[in-house]
Amino acid sequence: MKLISFIATALLACASVAAIADPVLAVNAANSAHIDDEAAAKIFLRQVKTFPDGAPASPVTQKDGPVTEAFRTQVLKKNGSQLKAYWAQQVFTGGAKPPQELDGDDAVLKYVAETPGGIGYVESGKTRPGVRIIKR
Repeated sequence: MKLISFIATALLACASVAAIADPVLAVNAANSAHIDDEAAAKIFLRQVKTFPDGAPASPVTQKDGPVTEAFRTQVLKKNGSQLKAYWAQQVFTGGAKPPQELDGDDAVLKYVAETPGGIGYVESGKTRPGVRIIKR
């Protein structure tokens, strides 16, 4: 019985790891800037308003889901509660407002393709014309 319980637990752990999203950054195809996670975090947290090359940045996020959770954890280094508290403080003190929240990968890719300076995150493997994917 212990062996069956162990196997079931191991299978669930493997399924959880497989379900973890792998976010990548998507920028407008005209954007040639190269950014790392630290620069991306500053853009998405509205601590800076431009890409490293000085071009204006227009970030968008996605509604809660696996790719959003992975992005928050891996890039922003915050969980959902921490990010909510961060934005509450920013809004209360007259600081930055959070980026626009879109419905998913397709909406983010459409926005980024149509917006000079557009930047968002999507599930690895997603793309469309007018978008340049920055691999992490």
